[in-house]
Amino acid sequence: MTQSETAKPPLPPFSYEDAVQKVRMAEDAWNSRNPEKVALAYTVDSEWRNRAEFIHGRAEIVQFLKRKWAKELDYRLIKEVWTHDERRIAVRFAYEWHDDSGSWFRAYGNENWEFADNGLMRRRIASINDFPITPEDRLYHWPLGRRPDDHPSLSELGL
Repeated sequence: MTQSETAKPPLPPFSYEDAVQKVRMAEDAWNSRNPEKVALAYTVDSEWRNRAEFIHGRAEIVQFLKRKWAKELDYRLIKEVWTHDERRIAVRFAYEWHDDSGSWFRAYGNENWEFADNGLMRRRIASINDFPITPEDRLYHWPLGRRPDDHPSLSELGL
């Protein structure tokens, strides 16, 4: 298997525990803000809809994420399983970020994921809304990178 074909366990069919693990792995990767690392979780020909943007393949994923994290500064994300079946996972998420003028936002969204047999995501459909917040409204204060295991989940935060 080449790097582009490397399996990414857990593999379908997914149990609830597998879905929770996949979601946490994705959250950790996105919180790394490393576009090349994140892109390896997707098939080479992965298809995305992110808001109103359509993205095809890993090269476009990397370029999209570079643009995203150049704009969305101090990005911190929490994801949570909404539901799953054998090869699909529905996720809800919220992330906080600020722009270059210091204005803070919390983005709320849902994603629908579909996986190939090797556990790589082949389709990601994301609907996202940004909500302006004050610095005092922020709920995510961990150091940049992986969310600590003892940090509250979306449900525990009432989001």
